Amino acid sequence: MDIVYPRRVDWKLSIAGLFVGVLVGMTGMGGGSLMTPMLVFLFGFKPTVAIGTDILHGAIFKSFGAARHRQLGTVHARLTLWMLLGSAPFSLLGVALSTWLKHRYGDGFEDAAAVILGVALIAGGLGFAVKTFLTGRAKSDAPFLLSARDKQIAVLTGVVGGFIVGLTSVGSGTFFGLVMLLVFPLTAAKVVGTDIFHAAALLWVAGAGHLAAGNVNLGATGWLLIGSIPGVLVGSQISINLPERALRLALATTLTLSGLKLTDIPRAEIVILVVIAIATVTLLTVGVRKLLRSSPKPVPAAAEAGTNRISGR
Repeated sequence: MDIVYPRRVDWKLSIAGLFVGVLVGMTGMGGGSLMTPMLVFLFGFKPTVAIGTDILHGAIFKSFGAARHRQLGTVHARLTLWMLLGSAPFSLLGVALSTWLKHRYGDGFEDAAAVILGVALIAGGLGFAVKTFLTGRAKSDAPFLLSARDKQIAVLTGVVGGFIVGLTSVGSGTFFGLVMLLVFPLTAAKVVGTDIFHAAALLWVAGAGHLAAGNVNLGATGWLLIGSIPGVLVGSQISINLPERALRLALATTLTLSGLKLTDIPRAEIVILVVIAIATVTLLTVGVRKLLRSSPKPVPAAAEAGTNRISGR
């Protein structure tokens, strides 16, 4: 097994992990779509190594977010299992194809992988844009019982999305989140929670495959986790209070620019980094303000004393 060891990795990766962790915790989406291109054109990783490192990193930090969303009651466990039935085996097929192409075509495949990744990112950005203006089935917080048709759609979604994730690391949030929003009557909070819960399980399967194939930089994974684990926990806590439409438009722009960069559009990385930073800071600020407004206000001592006198205490 040819493990890729650390190369020029430091605290800057932790900052990148923090940004992505917060966004994933709040939206359930954008992990591989944002982190993989950052590793490629901000930190100089080869596309195959960036994909493998991001998938293993995503498996670990999304597990923390998944546990938190499960505690908050925003996970549809049965839907997750049916999607995983299709996504887990086909993610390994995607990893196998990626590895075979790498060995078959050598360094030339790195350029091809960058183009594949770029096209997937552009598709992801367009998916986010569509998601912003479409609502799908009527949403309800009532228990959702899966019909036979719902189960078939979930498995087919897993097959297509799992293969894309294994091949490119993109889609664990974008593709599955889009389908859940349009097809199933889940609230936004449950789409986010179910998305993260499924992604965590799926990425463990794909991450193990990339680790065995030698496509993982273990040092970079550690630095990313230092930032992404606290980021995803904070983001999960305030996910219910998001300005969702503005967020999706910002992410759609970011993902599309990421794809254009990987297909050789010049100087897109500067805009991408600025958009990610602005979106993260803005959403954190709005989310924290809403949390503070919704928290119970302390009762003044004088008012409490008056209440006690009235009640005879």
